[in-house]
Amino acid sequence: MSENEQQVEASPDEVFAILADGWTYADWVVGAARIQSVDPGWPQPGCSIRHSVGAWPLLIDDSTTVDECRQPEYLRLKVRAWPTGEGRVEFFVEPNGTGSLVRMCEAPVSGPAKLVPRAITEPALCWRNTETLRRLRFLAERQG
Repeated sequence: MSENEQQVEASPDEVFAILADGWTYADWVVGAARIQSVDPGWPQPGCSIRHSVGAWPLLIDDSTTVDECRQPEYLRLKVRAWPTGEGRVEFFVEPNGTGSLVRMCEAPVSGPAKLVPRAITEPALCWRNTETLRRLRFLAERQG
């Protein structure tokens, strides 16, 4: 499992406002190329975002679904990116000083990616999620 943290100079509510806006997903999630639709009610459990991952011309259409949401402190997603598989991504947002500490945890849960040794997947996920949290920080701080 990859675990990353980022200090954000925005309140937990401001950070969660970005997480709760499914239309911004491609703005901050590394690898998400475009959003096709967002279920009304996102980020409530069972709601999904349909999106494309990759880069043109190698785009894959797939989805991300909310498993659990406790706004503004916790969001757990099931992310799909077949043919590589499915993953679980968790966001923990807590007050910290004048802003928030955001922790992101990601692990493959099914498909071919789950079979790849952690020594290979973890560095790649760590790099990707460091950039994802940097982009999330930028959007939350700009909004605040």
